[in-house]
Amino acid sequence: MNSPCPICQQPLTHDETGFNCSSCERHFEHIALCPDCHQPLQVLKACGAVDYFCQHGDGLISKKRVEFVPDLPAS
Repeated sequence: MNSPCPICQQPLTHDETGFNCSSCERHFEHIALCPDCHQPLQVLKACGAVDYFCQHGDGLISKKRVEFVPDLPAS
């Protein structure tokens, strides 16, 4: 995942809270996408565990397979 920052076009880094730009020091939330249908996943949190569910027929998705993309502001 090598998305450029929409502000300064420098590469974004990803961590558990989202995407960060070290150049312009902005933070972008992330969206979890299904690796099969590329639709947003429902995030299920309980007792410290985080699971991902595809509402489009793919069911539970392993967190190792989830695709995270930056939630970029609309132009």
